[in-house]
Amino acid sequence: MNKEYDVLIVGSGAAGLYAALQFPENVSVLLISKRELTLSNSSLAQGGVAAVLDKSNDNFKLHIADTLIAGKYKNNLKAIEVLVSEGPKDVLRLKEMGVAFDLDSDGKLQMTLEAGHSRHRIVHHKDSTGRAIVDVLIEQVQTHPNIDICDHTLLYKLESNGRGFEAGMLMADGSSQVAAVHYCIMASGGIGRVYPYTTNSAIATGDGITLAYMLGATIRHLSWIQFHPTAFAAENDRERFLISEAVRGEGAVLLNCDGERFAFKYDERGELAPRDVVSNAIMLESRAKGNEKFYLDITHKDPDFVRQRFPMIYEKCLEENIDITKQWIPVFPCQHYLMGGIDVDLHARTSVDRLYAAGECSHTGVHGANRLASNSLLEALVFSRRAADDIIRKLKTENNAPFEHITDHDDLSGSKMPHGYRTEIRQIMQDCHFVIPKPENVPAGLKRAREILHEILNGGYEINQDFVEARSLATVASIVLEEVSNEHDA
Repeated sequence: MNKEYDVLIVGSGAAGLYAALQFPENVSVLLISKRELTLSNSSLAQGGVAAVLDKSNDNFKLHIADTLIAGKYKNNLKAIEVLVSEGPKDVLRLKEMGVAFDLDSDGKLQMTLEAGHSRHRIVHHKDSTGRAIVDVLIEQVQTHPNIDICDHTLLYKLESNGRGFEAGMLMADGSSQVAAVHYCIMASGGIGRVYPYTTNSAIATGDGITLAYMLGATIRHLSWIQFHPTAFAAENDRERFLISEAVRGEGAVLLNCDGERFAFKYDERGELAPRDVVSNAIMLESRAKGNEKFYLDITHKDPDFVRQRFPMIYEKCLEENIDITKQWIPVFPCQHYLMGGIDVDLHARTSVDRLYAAGECSHTGVHGANRLASNSLLEALVFSRRAADDIIRKLKTENNAPFEHITDHDDLSGSKMPHGYRTEIRQIMQDCHFVIPKPENVPAGLKRAREILHEILNGGYEINQDFVEARSLATVASIVLEEVSNEHDA
């Protein structure tokens, strides 16, 4: 690793990898990944990418309308217009790179339907689209000599140095390194681990959002959290694998503890209503029945079709002793996605000079208060490309002379942080701000989250991964609950 780079990209999901590929070879890029390159929320994405690719059956206005409806009309319309109009060329570029999207019998891109969409517009690779995309992007990034890749590398500080940033990193070998960078694209993913149960990967502790917040970046709508209605209801695992929206799109029905369909009682769209509506329906039905047992049933479909269309879900459920061609799938809502985050403009620029954000950690305004299925990978592609394009323009015009001084290393020593902070934060969030929030619990929850954050920041603790993630979760919880408290008071 060098001491100086033009661009630092934090995160190896779709946004980070796609951004890295936009830069010409005369631009030096450092791409860091908290764990292995393949571990990201992007790689876990099952359903696909939504894009208007068949204008004989679809159009931009319909995609925009579906996005607005799902987002409760709290979206940024200009951001949606950018997403929908520019997104198709990014999807086609992925296909050119070698992403093996499923094809129909005529050799054309096969498009499926997901909840909230009025047309079949989701391109996919079976039920593991995100992994198919990320794997190809990783292969591409590794061929570019201007991109240095550091996996198992944790960013613990990002401080302004006047013409960019000093980035402090904990490396795979346990050492610390400091690099100076002129620009930074934060593509660090979501905040799922602030809840006891989530579909998110282990990296999703809100580190990038926290570091941007510490720099003074505007954080917006962090309380806009999406809870997916159909996560596999495992008994013990904190990370719960997703039963994709596409399963319902292909005909699966939701059943309550008595084996009855119930979704139409709560919304005329039934199982194909947007995610927040279906999650709410499950919680209300749970209250009515006094039972948290819910199921998806796709046993009425041809077993060969189910196995071929959803091979990963089929195998994952078999590992839990559920054959989805013969048995109902136990499901329950859990944390899935963040609509808010580091506030950015249409070029992914934050309120901090030279700091950009893309992907789930950012708030473009595209999703509004609830994300439409399969818009997230599209957003990651479009706005990470726009971030890179803006940086390329600025590299030609702004002062990016070599840095005069770069810190050699930081003193990370300190006392051992006590265990329990992260567990307590997760329970606070579950008690205060789950599918149907409990505003009466927020004042005490916010007070305690702030106390924990204060203790972490002022405890003189050793700076290691445990410290960084606890700091992030306490910061995220405090911001979320403060937003909720302010909204309730208003």
